Parts: sequence; C-alpha cells; structure tokens
Amino acid sequence: MKIPFVDLAAQQAGLRDEIMSAVERGITKCDFILGGAVGEFEQNFARFSHSRHAIGLASGLDALRLCLKACGVEAGDEVIVPANTFIATPLAASETGAKIVLVDCDPETWQIDATQLEAAITARTKAIMPVHLYGMPADMDPILAIAKKHSLAVIEDAAQAHGALYKGRPCGSMGDAACFSFYPAKNLGACGDGGLATTNDDKIAAYLRQVRNYGQEKKYHHVVKGCNSRLDTIQAAILDAKLKRLPDWNAARARNSAAIRERLTGVGDLKFQKHLEDCTHVYHLLVATTADRDGIRDWLTQHDIESGIHYPVPVHLQECYQDLGHAKGAFPNAEHETSHCFSLPMFPEMTEAQIERVCTTVKAWFDK
Repeated sequence: MKIPFVDLAAQQAGLRDEIMSAVERGITKCDFILGGAVGEFEQNFARFSHSRHAIGLASGLDALRLCLKACGVEAGDEVIVPANTFIATPLAASETGAKIVLVDCDPETWQIDATQLEAAITARTKAIMPVHLYGMPADMDPILAIAKKHSLAVIEDAAQAHGALYKGRPCGSMGDAACFSFYPAKNLGACGDGGLATTNDDKIAAYLRQVRNYGQEKKYHHVVKGCNSRLDTIQAAILDAKLKRLPDWNAARARNSAAIRERLTGVGDLKFQKHLEDCTHVYHLLVATTADRDGIRDWLTQHDIESGIHYPVPVHLQECYQDLGHAKGAFPNAEHETSHCFSLPMFPEMTEAQIERVCTTVKAWFDK
C-alpha cells in the first residue's frame, strides 16, 4: 500500500460529522463574511497562542504583509529575512515596497543565524522576520534582544508552527505580531485558504481589523486604504472544530517523528534538523539532508512511499530576486540545506507499520 506524504483524508474522516455540521450552520445562518464563527475562532486561537488578539485574514501571505504594514514598514525600508524560507516571507516584505535583506541560516538548526543579524542592520532596517521553519521555533531570545537594542519590529512567520513552544512561550506570542497560515496541509489546516495574525499590541490589532475590511471605520466610511482580506466564516468554523484536537495531533507528530529519527540516527549521511533546547517542535515537516536526495527520493517512490522537498531554491537564487545581486555562494549554509534537504512522510495518523516501512526502506537505500 502506498504511504502518502500527508494523509488529509484520514484527518477529515475523523471529523466529517463535525465539519459538515459547521458548514451547515454557516449556510443556514448566511453570515458568510466576518460572521459569528470568525470571532469565536479568533478568541479561541488567541487563548491557544497566549496572545491578546487574533485577527483572521485571507491567507498567511496577507497576514505577513499586513503585519509589516501595521508595524510601519514602507517603501525604502529594509526587512531582514532568512535566506532559506518559503517565498511568502520575502514576498510579503516586497509587497510593502521594502527591500529584503537576507541572513544565512545556522548549519544545524537551519533557522536564521542570530549571530549574523547585527551585521545586516542598517539605518533603513525596520523589521526582522524570523521563521519557525518546519515547525521548530527560531532562537527568539537573541533575536528579540537585538531588535530591542535597535528599535526594530519583530514579525514571527509562524505559518508552520501552530502550537510550537519556545522555552514555554507559544510561537505567535513573542514578537510585535505573528502570522499563521491555514493552508490545508498545515498542522491546523482549513478546507481552503486562510490565515491569521496574533499580537499583544492593541494598535496593531485595531489596524489589522480595519484594513482587512476595506479600511472601514463603519460601513462606507474608509479611514485607511484597506483591502479585502477576510477569513471566511465557514472556514473559521471548520478551523475551530479542528483547534480542539490540535494538541493531540501535534503530540502524535512528535511521537511519530521521534520514532523515525531514533531508528534512522547514524544511518548513512542522513542529518535531521537539530533541536533547540527547551523548545517544542510540532513537526509540520520531518526534514533531513543527504548528499543524494534525488536518489533516495526515487528509491522511496519505487517502494510506494511519497516524499517532498521544502524548499529547493534559496531566496537569493530565485529568479524573481535576482535584483538583489547575490551570486551563488553568498549564503553557503542556506544553499547547502536547500540543495540537500528532503521531507519524509509525516502526519498524526501514521501507523507503526507505516513508520517501520519508511525506516526500513531508507536503511535499504544506504545498504545497497
């Protein structure tokens, strides 16, 4: 039997009745735009993330872009982002008119290297965007200290880190604002697109609530130049049903990942993401590096095991960012990680038989 990379059908099956009930309630009430379910989910997610405010938005990218604007980022400013991240992180800064400034990752945690941050700061720097990559928190204490020293905003890209903890603090509660994606394959995924921002700053929250709905103070009275970026009411109801189960799902991901990592430690040249101390990794993705990642992925495919690559091209080598002027070799750690990484199957419903087969097949590749 094929082992999928992620099994969304298994998750939906266990929730089908509750999801369909939420959809039916939404259709019956007809409050499709910023309806009651949006406010309920926002309150519950704020409580979950230990944040004063949660504001539902149309996507994770919108959350990043609008949080940057809420923190005063404008054209001509600079925003620091890691060189190895999903394209949404730099795109959000670019859409404000700001210039992105890249920083290399740590060679073992693959998170933005805080020791290189200060060298990237200039008089035009306005914000730092750490990414909690693959579901593990970035090293936030030194990042926050540097930001405070230089009076910079910190916007957490927590799109992969729903429920992750940094020294007991939830991702999404530490920066000036934080951004989540509810893309269906996320640990907390909608049945479509969706996003959300969290913040403890009342002014940022007020701005986001206003700007997401055409900049209205009240209907047809527009006090800022806003946009249409509203979390769908039915999606909010679905997400609220799933939020109750997220801690159990994250715990299952952690157990499954620990079982795989333990069995594959020391196998060939496999290298897994190093854990930061006192942090809880929620394993949105289980990523490893190896010299011949294409070869091992082909081998897994031959044995009916799906795998993935997240993300094969660092930001500075993307065609759309050639204007930054960085040549290959500019960010060696990011280039090494992105050119060697691959993602093994990971989802809460993985069975022991599936875990064993993944591990046995990987070992067989290195034993050839």
